[in-house]
Amino acid sequence: MPRRFFKPIAIHETHMCDICLAYNAAASWPQAVTRSHSIALSNNFQFTQIETIDSKMVLHGRLLYAWLPLLVFLLQAFHGRFAEGSCRNNNGGCGKNALCSENRKTSAIKCTCKTGYTNTGSAVRVVCKDSCTIKNGGCGPRAACSHHAKTNAVKCTKKAGHTNTRSASGDIRIVNISANAKWAQNGVTIAGGNGYGGASYHLNSPAGLFVDGNQTAVIADTRNDRIIQWKNGDTTNVQVVAGGNGQGNGLNQFFRPIDVLIDKETDSLIICDYYNRRVVRWSRRSGTTQGEILIDNIDCGGLAMDEQRYLYVSDYKKNEVRRYRFGENIGTLIAGGNGRGAGLNQLSGQTCLFVDRQQNVYVSDSSNNRVMKWNKCAKEGIVVAGGQGAGSALTQLWYPYGIFVDTLGTLYVADALNNRVMRWTQGATQGTVIVGGNGLGAAANQFHAPLGLSFDRHGNLYAVDQNNHRVQRFSIE
Repeated sequence: MPRRFFKPIAIHETHMCDICLAYNAAASWPQAVTRSHSIALSNNFQFTQIETIDSKMVLHGRLLYAWLPLLVFLLQAFHGRFAEGSCRNNNGGCGKNALCSENRKTSAIKCTCKTGYTNTGSAVRVVCKDSCTIKNGGCGPRAACSHHAKTNAVKCTKKAGHTNTRSASGDIRIVNISANAKWAQNGVTIAGGNGYGGASYHLNSPAGLFVDGNQTAVIADTRNDRIIQWKNGDTTNVQVVAGGNGQGNGLNQFFRPIDVLIDKETDSLIICDYYNRRVVRWSRRSGTTQGEILIDNIDCGGLAMDEQRYLYVSDYKKNEVRRYRFGENIGTLIAGGNGRGAGLNQLSGQTCLFVDRQQNVYVSDSSNNRVMKWNKCAKEGIVVAGGQGAGSALTQLWYPYGIFVDTLGTLYVADALNNRVMRWTQGATQGTVIVGGNGLGAAANQFHAPLGLSFDRHGNLYAVDQNNHRVQRFSIE
């Protein structure tokens, strides 16, 4: 288990080292005994002559000289264990499959699994194992797991006789919606809507939402610290499919999960566990009682996955988006990463993500009241919605959250503080309101902070109505 170490304070008037020796290169005994008022803990242990002491002290100096090798050894051991750079001492206790880093202010050790290894322990006790030995590296039953020769990242190769005919997320990111489509203005509540609470028929400040090709919705029930599932046709209570074991950092717990997606390839959920600062994966198979950590030490604000099964994660505090292979811990910077700001190469409090088939990344740049598109390999983004300051005009957004892009490239945005969902066609300078926009409220045609947003394969719209503690479905007409 990684340990916390502390830096030594500067040593002044150190009595143990009051008597130091000036060496003569040709002599094996000290020629003079000197007094030093400070000592530098360097590897060479150089001593500086300051003032000559009475010759009666020479005998004491010789005694100290006899003990000097032991003293040097002890000081070197102290320096190597407690001084900055203690990661050099047995890799800080992190193990051979982890990278050790040290906080310069606190000297605390942080262990992070190397690329190609997965943490099967916890954020406190990091245990790194070969990702391919853990659920086949997330490659699924129809693929072989291996490692890239240069990066050691997990590589999934389809087995003979199998062809990849669908996206990683079950084709749900490929939705055809007519340019003239309209939706019912009154939503139908599919989950929650009974006030907030912890019962199975309650939600409590839900946030993220994902709908798969079978019209099954999974919802991040944030303040209940759980993930719930609703299947099309359900008329009874929804099902808890992850968490629900109280707030905490155990592998069977969450602390404010805010986003979720379904990975069809491995039949699992991938979840932003916000206050635990980690991304976790839970199998959807019957009998699963806990998840596994995919990425830790990250302030996850949103998730997305592309057809090549790259995972995209927005880091809310670092104002950046990174792309990960399964088993990779560092990731590749995709968007932002240039500090908090409103420049085209910056983000500010970004939340949700969407990735299209060309691996272009759309980002809800929430605090900048805009949605950005970062083309593949671009160094800066393009404003595709909003960017005109916070407001309710059709050219403006006010804290955009959930986003979705159809096959025509039309953008759909949950405009949270305007309590509406908007549509922006490619190249448009303003959007149109498709549902909501009728003021803050709990009526069927109103929202109170819409957050998560998704569509099913028929084009029906699903929206998380956070402060009404419900999920609404608006049927396409």
